[in-house]
Amino acid sequence: MALQDWGIRPVTPITDEQFSLWQAQIEARTGITFTQTRRPFLEISLSTRMREIGIDDYDVYYELVMSGISGEREWVVLVDRLAVQETSFFRHASSYALVEQYIKQRLADKSCYSLNLWSAGCSTGEEPYSLAFLVEEMITNHQRQDIFYGITATDISFPTLTKAKQGIYIERKLQGMPDALKFKYFTQLGNKRDWQVNSDIKNRIAFAQLNLMELDKAPFADMDVIFCQNVLIYFRRFRKRDVVTQLAMRLRIGGILVLGVGEIMDWQHPSLERVEYADTLAYRRIV
Repeated sequence: MALQDWGIRPVTPITDEQFSLWQAQIEARTGITFTQTRRPFLEISLSTRMREIGIDDYDVYYELVMSGISGEREWVVLVDRLAVQETSFFRHASSYALVEQYIKQRLADKSCYSLNLWSAGCSTGEEPYSLAFLVEEMITNHQRQDIFYGITATDISFPTLTKAKQGIYIERKLQGMPDALKFKYFTQLGNKRDWQVNSDIKNRIAFAQLNLMELDKAPFADMDVIFCQNVLIYFRRFRKRDVVTQLAMRLRIGGILVLGVGEIMDWQHPSLERVEYADTLAYRRIV
């Protein structure tokens, strides 16, 4: 029996011309670059969405995406398919260890009464929630309940942000997290399969849609910590530099920018200095 008999159709190959067209449009609007090695992923993502809405031609779908309000709505759905969303709680432990060290120094400063953190490219929420757990634990351990803190979490994908706001995760997502944290900051739901972040933590986080290509529109400033990991990996070198430079200027003096290791090379900024910390890529604003 053929696949077609089961209703399963093979992915329609995308031509070189169509690939170049989609490649240019996606990069222009999101900064994400699709090289030839990622061409199969683009084919699968596009063809899957096309099949869902009854279109079998890449050019026809392109025209749809580019046309008016309906095209904008479709673009939101497509971006959610194209954005890399694989993440986990406390991913890359050394980066969180650096943030812990920085927060400890801030809490030791008796003139410090607030902390502002930003998870840029927050995906489904594991990163900003991890930051919130970390800050909560440190405030408790250092008896600094007089400190107010807030976390801004942004992502390009509306559907992904919706999932992040709900703060609901399957048991597998919490594997590796200490039970003390799990039972303190999550509540198991009635289906016994899912866990939801408690409301007091969720209330500390403001989720917002933001395209990193449009950071000039972001009204953020004086951040203590900006956490931006596994976001820039598919950006071109010059776009990475533009984004990181924009992020850097939203730090308070003394604040730190934490990036994914290896995501940007040979970048310097006159207002920042490299933070020397094992297995991390981070910068501190000095002026």
